[in-house]
Amino acid sequence: MSEYYAGQRSRGLYAPDSTEPFKLSRTKIELFTECPRCFYLDRRLGVGRPPGFPFALNAAVDKLLKLEFDIHRVKGTRHPLIEKYGVDAQPVPHKDLDDWRNNFVGVQFLHKPTNFLVFGAIDDLWQNSRDEYIVVDYKATSKSEDITELNKKWQDGYKRQMEVYQWLLRKNGYTVSDTGYFVYCNGRTDRAAFDGKLEFDVTLIPYEGDDSWVEDALEAVHQCLNDSKIPESGPECDHCTYFAARTKAEAAENPKRLKIGD
Repeated sequence: MSEYYAGQRSRGLYAPDSTEPFKLSRTKIELFTECPRCFYLDRRLGVGRPPGFPFALNAAVDKLLKLEFDIHRVKGTRHPLIEKYGVDAQPVPHKDLDDWRNNFVGVQFLHKPTNFLVFGAIDDLWQNSRDEYIVVDYKATSKSEDITELNKKWQDGYKRQMEVYQWLLRKNGYTVSDTGYFVYCNGRTDRAAFDGKLEFDVTLIPYEGDDSWVEDALEAVHQCLNDSKIPESGPECDHCTYFAARTKAEAAENPKRLKIGD
């Protein structure tokens, strides 16, 4: 193995001549969907996008929801939200649930055609009366309008997220319902005062998943990573648009010291 590829391997980057399974997270699959160029730079060359700020409030809501649903999981009872929406489901215990919720472990499956070890961390796991597992994802935001459906283009990533989870569980041999649920918490801003607390409207949004695209996506990711040429940017990639505009502006300001595309 060349010194260059050995360095890639040691940093967790993709090395075309490596025979070891390559860990590919659900979030990196989404990155490829958004922009193949950013994905290639990240997973092949080790140049990632600038990190965003952590959403601490979202993480707090996520943690508290897990604790709340776990109470009913232990008792074998249905959560009031499930009762309110008349859903045939209840939180179900599973010996691997703690690992499946761990961001660095998650539900895993070795996709042999690409040698990708695909993984993703679920928020919750329910089960219906037909013994089908149900993927559940928590979301938190603060919008002025009621949130009752996923009808915005930027929410398409949420749908793909759930579909990857459904695919992973099926590949592990589990019977999984096509219907998953989003527990959507919307922070209220119409209260008279803060008073040291933030109140949420919580809605349960069903989504009929279709994971048939996942296999093709993995093949496309594999082809991308094995190419020696950096791919084109995604048509709506803000990061690439910014970089191109900045490069052009800097080249115009000082053309002798910087060429466009360098």
